[in-house]
Amino acid sequence: MEFSKLLIALFIFQAFFFPFSSIHAAPASSKLFREYIGAEFNNVKFSDVPINPNVDFHFILSFAIDYTTSSSPSPTNGEFNIFWDSDNLSPPQVSSIKSERPNVKVALSLGGDSVGGGSAYFQPSSVNSWVQNAVSSLTKIIKEYNLDGIDIDYEHFNADPDTFAECIGQLITNLKGSGTISFASIAPFDDDQVQSHYMELWRRYGHHIDYVNFQFYAYDKGTTVSRFLSYFKDQSSNYSGGKVLASFISDGSGGLSPNGGFFTACSQLKSQGDLHGIFVWSADDSMNENFRYEKQSQSLLASSP
Repeated sequence: MEFSKLLIALFIFQAFFFPFSSIHAAPASSKLFREYIGAEFNNVKFSDVPINPNVDFHFILSFAIDYTTSSSPSPTNGEFNIFWDSDNLSPPQVSSIKSERPNVKVALSLGGDSVGGGSAYFQPSSVNSWVQNAVSSLTKIIKEYNLDGIDIDYEHFNADPDTFAECIGQLITNLKGSGTISFASIAPFDDDQVQSHYMELWRRYGHHIDYVNFQFYAYDKGTTVSRFLSYFKDQSSNYSGGKVLASFISDGSGGLSPNGGFFTACSQLKSQGDLHGIFVWSADDSMNENFRYEKQSQSLLASSP
């Protein structure tokens, strides 16, 4: 009886002091596979990509950018427009793949490296105005496309880390709080300016961010297994408590390649309980290899305990 009272007291304590912990965290899964799609306009469709029914599969539409769609794009202070291949990746196609494959969710990624031949900058006029515009414009896109989450992939900045952290942090918490999205991720890489912005965001709002799509392929081409594992350990420390995903790039232009030991490294992480998932950049390039590494990635994840 006394033990039961103790359990009840502990439950009340947790509910009182940590009321939101279960709301903002995505369900734990070591079988998560994510793939960026649509940025290179290679006519790739959702249905082209092999989907293992035994993994949690996220497509990430690339990109929504707060720039105009004119021939000379300019920043719009949070008014997002679609810059992915919307002809092949349209709202009906999103609904179709989600209906056919119940293990599939679809997200959109914000920012990216470039727009209209130039760098895509994070350039808000103010925190409040950017957040207001971003929430409004993204909510429309997310509802139109029946999307599940967002990914943050800004890589160039005309704002300091504090401003970036507040804009993105408030955006995520607002969209989650309204039920517009169920998960959010960030996609940093090992660059001093990039890390300063994303680590400040993580420090303030990490408890609202479900996945860290760390771009391990931004490291040097020819990265070894041991070096990759060292990088993974470093970034897991930088984003402490986060689900840092392993990653590779389809065209083999950087990092640890699939035929150079990537799956060896993932198997080692899995054996240690540290493989939170795998993501790939990108489906557009993977078509050239008939998605063979996607199949291998998902097979490895599906065999996870």
